[in-house]
Amino acid sequence: MILYYIFSRPELRGSAGVHTPVGCPDFMLESVQAPYFFGLMAALVTTAGLMTVYWSGDWSARYSGLFALAAGGMLLTLSLLHIAPESMELSRNAPVFLTIGFYAGLLLERGTAAAFPESADRGRAAAVTPMAAVALHSFMDGIIYAVTFAGSFTAGVYTAMSLMVHEFPEGVIAFAILRRHSFSSKEAFFWAFLAAGLTTPLGVVIATPFIHGLTPDVIGTLFALSAGLLLYVATGPLMEPLQEEHPGRAFLALGAGVALAVAMSVMSVHGGHGGHAHPAGQAAPAVAGPAS
Repeated sequence: MILYYIFSRPELRGSAGVHTPVGCPDFMLESVQAPYFFGLMAALVTTAGLMTVYWSGDWSARYSGLFALAAGGMLLTLSLLHIAPESMELSRNAPVFLTIGFYAGLLLERGTAAAFPESADRGRAAAVTPMAAVALHSFMDGIIYAVTFAGSFTAGVYTAMSLMVHEFPEGVIAFAILRRHSFSSKEAFFWAFLAAGLTTPLGVVIATPFIHGLTPDVIGTLFALSAGLLLYVATGPLMEPLQEEHPGRAFLALGAGVALAVAMSVMSVHGGHGGHAHPAGQAAPAVAGPAS
């Protein structure tokens, strides 16, 4: 991370004793390219999580219910402690769009159930809503990378480091959801990568050209929609295993997800930035360096 920061800031290379080799092109990354770098890094971290559970074989399918409960606890806690409050800070209309996001999740799930009433694909179709929530959440991460780096390079680095903490479990969650809904390991890996891994750099690519149009109100609206959809998925589909699993193991898995979310929220707050997105042209708060 330190090397990347130095190579991204040409004015720091002399003081750090780092020089571009003679005869080599100046390939140093500028702040405008940093979101692409971190977006790809986020996809790699998510892929690492996917590969971990993929190599575990049938173990991930056997305990997919517990993974789903842990995911529900994590997403519910993150939505209530982090995403929803930030959306309300950024947009006065956030409560309205949070409600819309919640009912959109309900309509999406009921719609897929109606489309596959008694077919063999109904179980697989039930994965559409949770995976849509994961995809939207990851897409929002990419937008946040683009927005924060446009406001401040240092704030962008701290934000990216904070967000990247949850990329690994996000890959595990997406894989477990698909395995629970009768997808094979290869199918689960492929679709989970598209939903949880590829959407973050895609968010960077799509947001960057429109960075000056991403006002706080627009970002708050997107946050609220994401939080509403995540709240529905966390309290609905992902809580279904409570009726199937042993109560002790079920609540232990749920508690583990809540604890992980709280830990990630604390790390995000103390990372120096607090996770807030600041559109281009809007000053980001100064970031204090680590205590010596």
